[in-house]
Amino acid sequence: MGARRTAKLARHVLMDLTPLRRSRDFRALMSGQAVSTLGTQMTAVAVPYQVYQLTHSSLYVGLVSLTQLFPLIAGSLLGGAVVDAADRRRVLLAVESLMAACSAGLAVNADLGASLWPLFVFPAVAAGLSGMDSSARNAMVPNMVGLREVAAANAMFQALFQLGAIVGPASAGLLLAGAGIRFVYWLDVASFGASLLATFLIAPQPPAGLRRAPGLRSIAEGFRFVRGRQAVQGAYLIDLNAMVFGLPRALFPALAATVFGGGATTVGLLYAAPGAGALLGALTTGWVSRIRRQGRAVIIAVVVWGLAITGFGLVSWLPAALALLAIAGWADVISAVFRNTIIQFSVPDALRGRLMGLQMAVVTGGPRLGDLESGAAATAFGAGAAVISGGVACAAGALILARLLPGFRNQRAAVSPVRAAGDVPPAGAPPAGVSAGDVPPADVPPDGVTPGDVPSGVGD
Repeated sequence: MGARRTAKLARHVLMDLTPLRRSRDFRALMSGQAVSTLGTQMTAVAVPYQVYQLTHSSLYVGLVSLTQLFPLIAGSLLGGAVVDAADRRRVLLAVESLMAACSAGLAVNADLGASLWPLFVFPAVAAGLSGMDSSARNAMVPNMVGLREVAAANAMFQALFQLGAIVGPASAGLLLAGAGIRFVYWLDVASFGASLLATFLIAPQPPAGLRRAPGLRSIAEGFRFVRGRQAVQGAYLIDLNAMVFGLPRALFPALAATVFGGGATTVGLLYAAPGAGALLGALTTGWVSRIRRQGRAVIIAVVVWGLAITGFGLVSWLPAALALLAIAGWADVISAVFRNTIIQFSVPDALRGRLMGLQMAVVTGGPRLGDLESGAAATAFGAGAAVISGGVACAAGALILARLLPGFRNQRAAVSPVRAAGDVPPAGAPPAGVSAGDVPPADVPPDGVTPGDVPSGVGD
């Protein structure tokens, strides 16, 4: 009896692998992503390392990162429009081929005697393409796994990313010291090859419904959809609030030296602790598919995040500080799982790529704004005060948004985890979190789209 209870508890706590068992396409998507994530994370370490080797300047290292921001945001927004206009599998194949070419360019540059300009150009191009890549993957998931399994699938992606963020940089450090920079880049090219093969095995993934040619009108259509839909607005705004106020990573070097009395090792531990907590959180998400009030779950997670960061700013004992950062990382990954699920459920498939592209723009731009906010606050009031005030603002902002956006606070998953009818909702049922009044009839195109706007042959 004890063993049976233990097995049941494990099923309710440990990550739910049902999407992998049920969907061949999802297995292929995950396997390709697992390999390419490692390669991408290794390259993310190799590029700044090589830049510093060439220039001996931290300013150049920072500029390389900064040049990737605009392409990432632009690529996410435009990429979402492309993803909604064409077969998403074909988009992935094209994008990953181009990203592999960028990594090959870095490898050839290292082989021929490194120049500095490719280290600015190729990572910036790859950053723009990665926004489109992520939009396509996230838009494909609901149709692959079924509505009931989307939260579990998102948790698996979070675990994969967090594992790659830990293993990739560690592997890169060993390989850079041993095999050299060029080997790391060529290994990244090979990882894209494995991902391309896995993507090729996926069935075609055309978006449902009417499609518009990608461009500014298509992007604007996605923004119009967000207007008046509080569940989606809340998912974006609460994440932006948390990253701007509750992500004090820019202060870790100063805190390591002034508060914790350490050096580079302490800095590394501070940066690693949120990732370790996020990985643990992702691996223990067996319960997320049973949560119906997903908006409330996000609010609670962000409040926990803010309180943990506040506590981090108040302590001076390193083990306690690392534990609090790990709790913040755990809350972050729980928030991410539910936020992605809300967005994926709350929009029709024809708009899903654009809304996931907007989500990518928020996710990539928010941390940069957070670095600016924490740096400015630390300059004015000191690093400790900046962390504490940011944590309080993060938690308070979540509660304010919950008050201002009742549609987000009361958002519920439309698919019950105990429904026996399967994954397909009843005919005419709106997506999760969307009231029936928000969903146009099946024969009515999205706002601002007329049948004549949809070019023939797009995405065929």
